[in-house]
Parts: sequence; structure tokens; C-alpha cells
Amino acid sequence: QVQLVESGGGLVQAGGSLRLSCAASGRTFSSYSMGWFRQAPGKEREFVAAISRTGGSTRYADSVKGRFTISRDNAKTTVYLQMNSLKPEDTAVYYCAASSSGSAYFYINDIDYWGKGTLVTVSS
Repeated sequence: QVQLVESGGGLVQAGGSLRLSCAASGRTFSSYSMGWFRQAPGKEREFVAAISRTGGSTRYADSVKGRFTISRDNAKTTVYLQMNSLKPEDTAVYYCAASSSGSAYFYINDIDYWGKGTLVTVSS
């Protein structure tokens, strides 16, 4: 069992930055690839970024490529999402996810555990 707790969301102006954190419980954190998804009001949950279990491989949605960076610290059992140059369309609840696939190339159906989410609001 893995529990995921997100933090770092909030209100920011367009062009600003936020850093999300996801703290994971359990000693098997390094066995999981990790990812961030987001869901805006009235929209489906969508993929944002993923990182392999070792941190050696990452993948991003086209909409955030070049602006967001995913990283992980296996010693601290934490995954991060650094978000720069934020836009109003980035406004959403951001969810941390864990997949036993091990690689950065997993999809929403491959998720084993979800966090409860943290709200990011970007004002124009």
C-alpha cells in the first residue's frame, strides 16, 4: 500500500511559478514510476508528466513541455513538479500518481495509487 499526499498548490499570477510536492509513504517508493495528472473544472483528468522509478527517464504532455519539470528524491520518497511560466489554462486540481510499471511511459489505466490532489489557480 502506498499513500500519496500532495502539497504546494495555491493561487499565482500568470507567468509565475509553483512547486508541487508529493510525499509517499512506504518503503517501496523506488519501485514505482511516478506522475502528475490534472483535472480542470468540467474536463477529464489528463496526463501532465511522468518519471521512471530511477529518475532516469521523464515524459511530458506537449502543453507543459519546456515549462514544467518533474523530479524525484527516492531517499525522501518525494516527487516534485516545478511549474514555471504558468498560464490560466494550467488552472486545475493536480494529482500525484504511482504506477508499478517502472517506466515513464505509463498511462492512466496503469495507475495503482492516486493522491487526493492539490488545487492550482492561475490568474490572468
